[in-house]
Amino acid sequence: MSKTIIGIDNGATGTIGIITPDHNYFFETPTAPYLHYGKRGSVSNRIDRKELTRLIREALDGIDYTSVRVMIERPFTAGPMMIKAMLGAHRCFEATICVLEDLGLGYEVIDSAEWQAPSLGAVKGSAELKKASMLRGLQMYPQFADLIKRHKDADGLLIAHHFAHRA
Repeated sequence: MSKTIIGIDNGATGTIGIITPDHNYFFETPTAPYLHYGKRGSVSNRIDRKELTRLIREALDGIDYTSVRVMIERPFTAGPMMIKAMLGAHRCFEATICVLEDLGLGYEVIDSAEWQAPSLGAVKGSAELKKASMLRGLQMYPQFADLIKRHKDADGLLIAHHFAHRA
């Protein structure tokens, strides 16, 4: 493998996996709280763009950016009953791609099915997918066990792994 792959599980509770020819990196998407404009006293999280930029730059230190491939999951979309979750996902997606563009990194938007079925098998349901992701991540990347167990999945890392090892 000569390419570097970044896998991004989109959202304020997502993770990012980076697989380079020499090292692997895995971290939670950095966020910062802010006072929500729509509700008095309500606090939400948004992407901490400065910290995300720092983490990606640190992981890619010495790597030619033209050899980097970024795969980011599409933001959550649903009907009107889930509008708050959908808006939050789209805000996070926009902030993340702004960071990627500022760094000069191109990206591909993928659907979760592209990596989940080949990596996790025929698992269905959100809770079962999360558990399967955690177990597969622990199996394949035990060096990140503490973070995987705390976060309860390894999606960003498994996205990167899938695309790094795909023929």
